[in-house]
Parts: sequence; C-alpha cells; structure tokens
Amino acid sequence: MTSRLPTSNAPRLSTAPSSIKPRQLSHLHAQLAQLSANLADLENLLRMTSVQAESVRGLGAWHGGLFMAASKVLGEETIAGSAGGQAQGQSQQQRGQGGSDT
Repeated sequence: MTSRLPTSNAPRLSTAPSSIKPRQLSHLHAQLAQLSANLADLENLLRMTSVQAESVRGLGAWHGGLFMAASKVLGEETIAGSAGGQAQGQSQQQRGQGGSDT
C-alpha cells in the first residue's frame, strides 16, 4: 500500500515565510482599522458624557434650590404653627388665671 502523503520536505505554501508576512500585515491592518473606529466611538461617547455631566450638574443645582425653598416654606409654616399654638396656649392660661382672680 502506498501513501498519498507528500514525502518532500518542501514547506507548505500556507506556511511559507513569503506568504506569512503579508497575511500578518493584512490582519494587523484590519485590527488597526477596528481600533481606530473604536477610538472614534470612544471619543464621541466621552464628548456626549461631558455634555450630559454639565446638564446633570445644572439639574442638581436646580433641585438643591427647590429643596432649600421647600425647607424655608415648611420651616416658616412650622414656626407660624408653633407660634400660633403658643399664643393659643398663653391665652388659655391667661383665661384660666383671669377666671381664678375674680
């Protein structure tokens, strides 16, 4: 029985040094193109993130102002409510004292 495998020691064409280098260069070129595209996408996303961060900063300041205004309004209502309660308590105490004087 004879073997059909080549017995020569000649390098295969797919692994010959003359064909490896252009194939590797072609692969590196494709990877470089992909890297450049990814870097362009990253730059665009970072630019958009910067714009959005400024908007979020503005929203934070706006919400802080709303919280301070609400705190002031609620604080004034609490003070007015406690002052009104104290005035009612004092008038009731005065009535109680006035009733015992007569």
